[in-house]
Amino acid sequence: MPASAVIEGMNVRKHILIVLCLFVAVVQGQNYSTDNKKAVKLYERAMEMLYQGKNDAAMNGFGQALKEDDGFLEAHLILADMMSDIDRISMEEQGLAARNYRDGAKHHYRAVVERNREFFAPAWVSLGKLELYDGNFDEAIKCFETYLELDKRQNETLLDAQNCLKKARFRKEALANPVPFNPQNLGGAVNSKDDEYLPSLTVDGQTLVFTRRFPRKPTTVADTKEEEDLYASTMADGKWGHAQRMPEPVNSNDNEGAQCISQDGRIMFFTACNRKDGGGRCDLYMCVNKAGKWSKPRNMGSTVNSGAWEGQPTFSIDGKTLFFVSNRKGGYGGMDIWKSTFENGRWTEPQNLGPTINTQWDEMSPFIHFDDRTLYFSSNRPEGMGGFDLFVSSRQNDGGTWGTPENLGYPINTEGDDNNLIVSADGRTAIYASDRKGGYGKMDLYSFELPVQVRPTVAICFKGTVTNAKTGQKVAADIKVVDIREGRVVANTSSDAQSGQYIVSLPADGVYAFHVSADGYLMHSQSEVWEREDDEYENWKPVVVDIALHPIESGERIVLNNVFFETGRWEILKESEYELNKVVELLEKNPALKIELGGHTDNVGRPEDNQRLSEQRAKAVYDYIVGKGVAANRLTYKGYGETQPVATNDTEEGRGENRRTEIKVL
Repeated sequence: MPASAVIEGMNVRKHILIVLCLFVAVVQGQNYSTDNKKAVKLYERAMEMLYQGKNDAAMNGFGQALKEDDGFLEAHLILADMMSDIDRISMEEQGLAARNYRDGAKHHYRAVVERNREFFAPAWVSLGKLELYDGNFDEAIKCFETYLELDKRQNETLLDAQNCLKKARFRKEALANPVPFNPQNLGGAVNSKDDEYLPSLTVDGQTLVFTRRFPRKPTTVADTKEEEDLYASTMADGKWGHAQRMPEPVNSNDNEGAQCISQDGRIMFFTACNRKDGGGRCDLYMCVNKAGKWSKPRNMGSTVNSGAWEGQPTFSIDGKTLFFVSNRKGGYGGMDIWKSTFENGRWTEPQNLGPTINTQWDEMSPFIHFDDRTLYFSSNRPEGMGGFDLFVSSRQNDGGTWGTPENLGYPINTEGDDNNLIVSADGRTAIYASDRKGGYGKMDLYSFELPVQVRPTVAICFKGTVTNAKTGQKVAADIKVVDIREGRVVANTSSDAQSGQYIVSLPADGVYAFHVSADGYLMHSQSEVWEREDDEYENWKPVVVDIALHPIESGERIVLNNVFFETGRWEILKESEYELNKVVELLEKNPALKIELGGHTDNVGRPEDNQRLSEQRAKAVYDYIVGKGVAANRLTYKGYGETQPVATNDTEEGRGENRRTEIKVL
């Protein structure tokens, strides 16, 4: 095929003229690198052919000029540029075997830089890119380093060379140190001849929601030939069930996709574009599952959505933080990752995650893991294999900043685009979309075991049923989990009104206080301590914790499991404040409620000392609550010492249960 057929319609002359302008600036004038007049004449005639768009004739002319003088550097340079353009087009658009063009371009660039390394410094960058494409990393690195040595002017070529050097060094290292990777297709129950991508998963690993793209029906009146809808599959006996299109009103005749589902499967956020109620090209929408039925999707409003593009949401386990992608003003590059929190009944103004996560390039498809501290995302920044690569970053101990992102490595990342990754609660299994060969369609969902070095903290899944302790009736309750060490709410959910069921996940390395409350019931609290090694989660499964709430009736008792004192002392530790504030809240919501605060000890020590200690502890709790504004006549306190054990005093565990603070309804 003639060269002109490949590059027809391409503005090659513009590219060549840019090169020539740069060249003229370097050599300061129109002096050629040859004294051969015939070669110059052939060259100038070829330039005229190039201006006229006669590319075949131009290439032949430059070739003839080089036959007259192979040291004619300008002719080498222009031929190299033309051949590298042909190579790029033929690979991207025509699917041709472009190796000859690429080899030819490299030959001519080398002819320039080997004869005169300073003749046209950007030629080193062009040659380096071709070597990088062919996987010749050492040669590419040498080219980029040489350019950076020769030309230190601050311009686009300098930045390009710096970025290409990063990419070459990374690829060399990554290919020499591949990570374990054995992706498995999720099977025909999930994948089809159409495209499946952008998966999301509930914390118990039982429900998978994803986007499927398929041809629209010819009778459909729409502005696109393809439709995107949300599909769901459930796990049964270790296998994914046949994926079902999610019902209306979640799906519609418009496109729905790029979704995330909350850890309990009851809230879903997704992306929809060009809707009548939208504020920009693409907006974020939200719908809620109540008693097994999804609500009508609602636009998240002008605070979260803007006139720009918003999409690809991911929802944190605290139940109030939404991460998403946008190219709105105030970012660092094209697409950035932002977050908005739900406070006082509304979504806050989105905040950019900052320059550690976001760059001048694009950051896409975020996924916040169930540990609430590990963020996976894709980016086309230079420190990658090419296209979009998958990265992971961890939230720092200050709670607001993020650690330096780490590339997931080769061959998880390839020279193509790699994105749309989610990770199971146990941190072992990743699910992602790929167009690798052997699938059911062009784009399928695959799973693979995540390398240890890029795994998140294991997240423990708690699930159970909230009931009335007397009648067994299912109860809709508010469930908050507090990190006792940090004193902050790390998870916020509720039990379903119909089934009483709840699901919540937590990092498996913490000390947590569960607080469960519902109208007409006493609060429930309990502690959960998780300090296990990763190998103890080989057979990960949800932990079932059923909760029985006691109605507010005379004589009912509950234990304040998260009120703590120093050993042998009655001063209240700071870790107790959240629980005691919940007692204050209970009393404020129920103004007729009167309670007794009872202190209890184990049998270690003298009975009279234990009696005195229990009274002092009960009095300390009494003083705290009164100090928060509760009327003193609604409270009494009493110490019971070691007289009312609820467990054996022969074990440390039993003695721990006997050391307690109780509420009794008067």
